[in-house]
Amino acid sequence: MTAILGISAYYHDSAAALVVDGQIVAAAQEERFTRKKHDHNFPTNAIEYCLEEAGLSTDRIDYVGFYDKPFLKFERLLETYLAYAPVGFKSFLMAMPLWLRQKLHLPSEMRKALDGRYRRKFIFPEHHESHAASAFFPSPFDEAAIITFDGVGEWATTSYGTGSGNRIDLTHEIHFPHSLGLLYSAFTYFCGFKVNSGEYKLMGLAPYGEPKYVDLILDKIIDLKDDGSFRMDMQYFNYCQGLTMTNDRFAALFEGPPRRAESKLTQREMDMAASVQAVTEEAMLKTAHHVHRETGMKNLCLAGGVALNCVGNGRVLREGPFENVWIQPAAGDSGGALGVALLIWHQLLNNERKTTGRDTQAGSLLGPAFASNDISRFLDNQGAKYSLIEDENELCGKVADLIASEKVIGWFQGRMEYGPRALGCRSILGDPRSQAMQSVMNLKIKFRESFRPFAPSVLRECVDEYFDMRREEDSPYMLLVAPVAELKRTTDNGTEDSKGLEKLKAQRSEIPAITHVDYSARVQTIDPERHGRYYKLAKAFRERTGCPVLINTSFNVRGEPIVCTPEDAFRCFMGTNMDVLVLENHVLLKEDQPAAVKHDVDEYLAKFELD
Repeated sequence: MTAILGISAYYHDSAAALVVDGQIVAAAQEERFTRKKHDHNFPTNAIEYCLEEAGLSTDRIDYVGFYDKPFLKFERLLETYLAYAPVGFKSFLMAMPLWLRQKLHLPSEMRKALDGRYRRKFIFPEHHESHAASAFFPSPFDEAAIITFDGVGEWATTSYGTGSGNRIDLTHEIHFPHSLGLLYSAFTYFCGFKVNSGEYKLMGLAPYGEPKYVDLILDKIIDLKDDGSFRMDMQYFNYCQGLTMTNDRFAALFEGPPRRAESKLTQREMDMAASVQAVTEEAMLKTAHHVHRETGMKNLCLAGGVALNCVGNGRVLREGPFENVWIQPAAGDSGGALGVALLIWHQLLNNERKTTGRDTQAGSLLGPAFASNDISRFLDNQGAKYSLIEDENELCGKVADLIASEKVIGWFQGRMEYGPRALGCRSILGDPRSQAMQSVMNLKIKFRESFRPFAPSVLRECVDEYFDMRREEDSPYMLLVAPVAELKRTTDNGTEDSKGLEKLKAQRSEIPAITHVDYSARVQTIDPERHGRYYKLAKAFRERTGCPVLINTSFNVRGEPIVCTPEDAFRCFMGTNMDVLVLENHVLLKEDQPAAVKHDVDEYLAKFELD
């Protein structure tokens, strides 16, 4: 038996993954255990979980890999600071203590975290190698082109190459400071959202605006070539030497200072979001076409933080030259932990890789699960009132009836998802046919901005009926955006020409709660092999309503990670206006709970001026 532990840490979304004899046994982000969103600290809890899941002690690990090369990253930081000195001295002073205390001593830090019982060497591939390995090795393809886009690793920000059998080969790179991910993050920052977490908001905001700044961005900020390569004019940015992403020149270009966080959104931010999204999509498409010409491959694998831009991914699949596209579900830094573990198994140890036409990521359901008896004990200790429904068909039928009556459901089942998306095990569910459900779930359950779109889960056998996708096309990881099918669209006269957030009032389809204002949806397909009970629930909902679609959003509130344990789920349930909680086969109605209170969101609505 060969056990390989992969680790990502110290930058964004620390994680651990365990591969045993080539099989992905467990993987999880540290944030789920510490409850600190995007926790970057060493993933002690995630490592402990992975070993417990496999029934292994630390001294049974054969190889440990870290997802990048710290010394090469340190070299890039020092060269960048020297290039801009003396500007950036404050940033330098803030960065150095952590590097000198921890990051330059990673082997000793990791040995300490592994109880001193791991005595073999550590393996440090380059950052984009880990991304590429995470994209190709779990994919269903014998061979494929590989593209990685992100903010920055050591020096590389974009790379491409190929994977074949048990090997990957990256051949071309774009280097820091020129970065598609950092360009998108700069606009995220300028529009008042938090870098490294608010990019989703910017993507969701884009359809409310017009891409009026595209020409300005391409003329002044980024020189985008036909092959997808680019250079950025760094006089508009501050991230090399300062503590902000953009500077006064950038603000002058867009006729005003950055939006203050939590202040009212204006048409300018919506138009900026639409514009940078359009530029990003164009860069992704140009790169895909170039890589296809150079490699001749029919399949494409994607990873890196920019590969979480599911709108761009959808265009690459629909409009690009590749027949098939597979995207690593944990495409950001957390996926690097899995990538380095698989890289060691396949490429360093030269183990054979066999494909079956299905990916090997097991639905990305790689986190902890909890026994029914333990859940009962916890609920009893809380004094909670619940029904225990042993029969699965009865359980799914009851929950389907509750969803059809416009109840909002907290759905907690099986193993937790690895990656940023809830995929039907740590999800909040609702009825997509309800016009009011998007705003209700955003504001009264998630406590977040009303413009944020929700994703649909759809029975895979019905995907082409409701969305512009191929028959039974796989999209189990919610990483592709597709248009809602023409036959399912409706026209709401009187609001079609509305602007900004007024667009929310238009009913655009038979499933309005998951139809974004540009008639798009971030689609997750569900099937019986991967999704078990969740698939049965969707089938039960279809039997009752004729609709094979559910709203699926992550089980958390604004600013918190997705729930991990029954305790996390119960706390979220009681702290919001969620109607029902389903913990495995335990069904809790909010109205039956002795400590239930109705949460007043008027103050929140007034604060964001979204009502």
